[in-house]
Amino acid sequence: MKKFLSGDEAFAEGIRLAKPDVISAYPITPQTIVVEKLSDFVEDGSLKSDFIHVESEHSALSCAIGVSAAGARAFTATSSQGLLYMAECLFYASGGRFPIVMMNANRSTALPWNIYGDQRDSLALLDSGWIQAYAQDAQEALDLALISYYVAEHKKVQTPFMVNLDGFILTHTYEVVDVPSAEKADEFLPKFTTDNAFDFASPKNIAFSAGPDTNTFFKYKAHKALLNVSGAVEEAEEKFYRIFARRYTGLIETYRIEDADIAIVTLGSISGLVREVIDTLRGSNIKAGLVRLRYVRPFPEKEIVGALKNVVAAAVLEKDISFGAQGTVFTNVNSALKASSLAVKTVNYVGGLGGKDISFDEIKGIFSALEKIAENPNENIDNPVRFLAIEEQNR
Repeated sequence: MKKFLSGDEAFAEGIRLAKPDVISAYPITPQTIVVEKLSDFVEDGSLKSDFIHVESEHSALSCAIGVSAAGARAFTATSSQGLLYMAECLFYASGGRFPIVMMNANRSTALPWNIYGDQRDSLALLDSGWIQAYAQDAQEALDLALISYYVAEHKKVQTPFMVNLDGFILTHTYEVVDVPSAEKADEFLPKFTTDNAFDFASPKNIAFSAGPDTNTFFKYKAHKALLNVSGAVEEAEEKFYRIFARRYTGLIETYRIEDADIAIVTLGSISGLVREVIDTLRGSNIKAGLVRLRYVRPFPEKEIVGALKNVVAAAVLEKDISFGAQGTVFTNVNSALKASSLAVKTVNYVGGLGGKDISFDEIKGIFSALEKIAENPNENIDNPVRFLAIEEQNR
């Protein structure tokens, strides 16, 4: 069925189809619509789930951990300061290998206080052991709601999954979305089963202490589980295509990259505008391309190297900065490239902080700067970390 939905509403529809046993909810802008819609579904009977309105974001994830430990499918959602308030619990959830799904509405972090969207909240917690995916549009948001459970609950993964939607730009923008039938959703997503749960018939120790002699082994297994995500995503997306006839492309997605000389690597909703700029530049015989990171954890190192193998210069455009260093995404991308034999020149563009608009002309300007770098690949890059609308206007 076609519906006109915001990104938040589309994701809520996807969670309704995933049928979590328990929803632990606490409102925070711009995520609130997700849990409001889910409460409506529970009230009207279209979703048979226990809806628990908890007293804080910390409690929301604590509740979800308890639900998963009891052997039930759990969902929660948050944003920005709420995600940071949950930080302690994120490590408990991943360390306990509880396959919780959580939606995060990407939003700037304080101070200064700001309710608009950038990606500093989720990227600050890349090391928490969660799978992290970034939706481009409302349709992908809905579909990720289903795919995230399939991947998180996969026997070779058993790891919590954070689905990120750009605040306001995606969460509150309305698009036509295809909402699958409940029958097809059930065909795609198996009922939740786990052996990582309290069981009186088969008692086990869960969330225990581990000293120096054994702790590393648990962290190693968690690391290996994240590396297994790629295979689980491939399996999930192939099944998703067979049932719903929508094709996704794994940890990354590329656009006109095969013959590109210059490229932008980015994530989230800004990718759509980058495509428009690329099409315009291609009309002037400028070979520009795009690599969109659909997942940032696990980090798609091999996929990025493969996509950029013919590129001379690439920019990483992100809504994040690690103060005193570089953007976190740039650090990861640059590390992958430096570890390979590729001689791609790279530059980091930081934009969209606090929800500031990134314009068509600014993206076009990034490609213009990349052209100059590509013309002189042996020259050192001056100022590899550049803030859009501040430093670039004077270049």
